[in-house]
Amino acid sequence: MSNKDMCEIFCYDEEKVNRIQEDLLQHDIYSISRLFKILADENRAKISYALCQEDELCVCDIANIIGSSIATASHHLRTLHKQEIVTYRKEGKLAFYSLENEQIKQLMAITLVQKKEVEANV
Repeated sequence: MSNKDMCEIFCYDEEKVNRIQEDLLQHDIYSISRLFKILADENRAKISYALCQEDELCVCDIANIIGSSIATASHHLRTLHKQEIVTYRKEGKLAFYSLENEQIKQLMAITLVQKKEVEANV
């Protein structure tokens, strides 16, 4: 890191810092951080994306989409389910998964648009 991207003296805006610190206490930033950590895994991001494309997919479909075993896909789906990102239903011996809420679709869409904008500006 060079000094060009750092402050050369230490000073801060006490009012802004205090206001933002108070604001942080009122929001569950830990949950937001946890959500991004969960989706930071490439396979879980692929699963989330796939479920944005289709309302519902069975574990076998998901395993094939991400190129994994059914056990690996199930592991990732359990993680997503524990975090209330996906929900599932059983139909006989099959388990079908879908996104728990619309916000994940919005998050994925925003992220993809951001990625395209960054690539266009390079």
